[in-house]
Amino acid sequence: MTFDFRILAMMLAFVTLAFAPAAEAQNRLGNTELNVPATLLAESQQVQAGQTVTLAFLMQPKPTWHGYWENPGDAGIGMSFDWKLPAGVTAGKAQFPVPDTLLISGIMNYVYKGDYAVLVNLTLSDKVRSGPLPISVKSEWLSCTDEICVPEQDELSITLQVVEAESSAPIDKRFNDFRAAMARPLGSEATFSVSDDLFRLSVPLPANVQIDKPYFFIKEDGMVDYGAPQKFTRDGDRVILETGARGDQLDTISGILKIGDHMGFLFTATKGEVAMTGLPLVNDGAKAEGSASLLFLALGGALLGGLLLNLMPCVFPILSLKAISLAKAGGNESEVRRDALAYTAGVVLVATALGAILLGLRASGAAVGWAFQLQDPRIIFVLLALVTAIGLNLAGLFELPNLNFGNKLTKKDGTAGSFWTGALAAFVATPCTGPFMAAALGATIVLPPVAALVIFAGLGVGLALPFLLIAFVPAIRSRLPKPGPWLDSFRKIMAIPMFLTSIGLIWLLGRQIGTDALGLSLIFLLTISLILWWFGGGQMKGLSRGALTSAAMVVAIVAGILALPGEDAMNDQKLASSSSATLPSEPFSETRLSELRASGEPVFAYFTADWCITCKANEAAAIQRTETADAFRAAKVAVLMGDWTRPDPDISRFLEKHGRAGVPLYLYYAPGAEPVILPQILTVATLTELVNGPMQSAMLDAPPQ
Repeated sequence: MTFDFRILAMMLAFVTLAFAPAAEAQNRLGNTELNVPATLLAESQQVQAGQTVTLAFLMQPKPTWHGYWENPGDAGIGMSFDWKLPAGVTAGKAQFPVPDTLLISGIMNYVYKGDYAVLVNLTLSDKVRSGPLPISVKSEWLSCTDEICVPEQDELSITLQVVEAESSAPIDKRFNDFRAAMARPLGSEATFSVSDDLFRLSVPLPANVQIDKPYFFIKEDGMVDYGAPQKFTRDGDRVILETGARGDQLDTISGILKIGDHMGFLFTATKGEVAMTGLPLVNDGAKAEGSASLLFLALGGALLGGLLLNLMPCVFPILSLKAISLAKAGGNESEVRRDALAYTAGVVLVATALGAILLGLRASGAAVGWAFQLQDPRIIFVLLALVTAIGLNLAGLFELPNLNFGNKLTKKDGTAGSFWTGALAAFVATPCTGPFMAAALGATIVLPPVAALVIFAGLGVGLALPFLLIAFVPAIRSRLPKPGPWLDSFRKIMAIPMFLTSIGLIWLLGRQIGTDALGLSLIFLLTISLILWWFGGGQMKGLSRGALTSAAMVVAIVAGILALPGEDAMNDQKLASSSSATLPSEPFSETRLSELRASGEPVFAYFTADWCITCKANEAAAIQRTETADAFRAAKVAVLMGDWTRPDPDISRFLEKHGRAGVPLYLYYAPGAEPVILPQILTVATLTELVNGPMQSAMLDAPPQ
């Protein structure tokens, strides 16, 4: 354990000051031998009765030394003043400039490393007579380097001249710079809240005010954890802070919101409700370089993740459509390239649009994450109709180009058809991004909106990359099979994965809103199939039934959505599935997590969704296994499950705090240790070794992620 000499110095500070009287004589005019010498200045040497004059304690730390703000933070001592003033003169409260932070061995200090001035206003009554006005003050402060601290004091004096009202007094222009370093008063009152060891602060600040490297300096001690990270978001005309809390004993606080070098706003805040809404604030300057590096890394991850998505089962059925179109194009280079670019445009546009909607919902205060559209049963119902129709089309029940809306989407050259194929691929690919896109999508939480949209677009480019390579690399394109009679058989075979996708969507509806959804889904599919069968029969007879078919499809979809069971069915389904699991769990809540950790129990918390392929694979292969359940039961591990199948703002915020925009997320809390984030691909060994194997000690020694 590292010993901090400043703590010892502060303990000895008052002892040292007790022997200071012998030094007072030499300090009367200002002691330049001090490590942080002070000089007493007046804005004007001539003052008038009934007026106010400003004095400045000009503090000039020597190299490597620093002084402290009025609240020094975790360590240090603030500056004190003992005035000797003539009758009729009163001294106001000291005003300190905007400080800086200094973190040493986990101890947060609020300091000044360069020259700074502390201002005090002296007010003269109307009865003060003309003539000399002697002012003296004994001041004490703590001077420190990064290694040692020395308590210092000085008795400073200055003589002002009280003059008649008509006299013109010269002004010391340095005071303009002194005041510029002070925090400006904020006209509006802020609001703060303390809950679950979190301190939140909402500060009214116009949206056009630029902010760089924000930080909140609180004047009252015992309310916040000085060393905890401060997370800022901006929601319109408000800046919101979240950091660690130490206490909840005050109803009113005050402090400075720093918005740049030597710039800040001074305000008071009263207790109330504060929600963590808006978009994350990213600092300029040094943090901009970090943001650029994060953007490039996240963009690379998005490209790779999008490329790997082509292998996922939820995307493959859509890709089969693209394979058929490329096979039809054969060796026609211009057609293949046009087709690939249109497909890429559809993928990138939808991926970016989904990202923009996600960012917009977050900025409005909604706690949502990636793949949020699949949390809504109504959207799944529409997707079920679309996928089933595509499967029946591939099976040959009807031909899509004869539909009225099909004529608009599928032109002679197939460009529009390729665009909508790409759009559909991006839409259904989002649940499969988990194992590859966790870091990249997590970066969108902290990056500026424009940079976040670049990452979403990068995901689309990665998903479309194989078809771009086929289109623009002749050596790859030449290996494509030539069109022939096999194409019709291949098309019908590709209907099978589409129907499997329909089955998966029916299962997902059942998981979301209960078993009643299964019967409803089957009736809906039968209705859709009969409508399309009737339409296909008309095609064989040369009849145009496109308008009636389109209207019937819309009516069937709307009627099916209106018939969906409500929220109660979903809750009943959750309880039933949780009680029958091999590894039983409790519903996740941060309150329950805090209770379990306070009692010293190990905790395994996992966050899942029924539409997340990776989540379901991990549960089947590792979590819901007898070996895992037996090991956790023997070690008395409490299990919390966060079900994100339907929207849950609390889970969304918890995921965001851990740098995730979606599921899965797996956390293990050993007693008295920081949480460990587990890999996104789990095995039985990964989980059982947490409690009875070598991984346990390795993870407990590892730094938190």
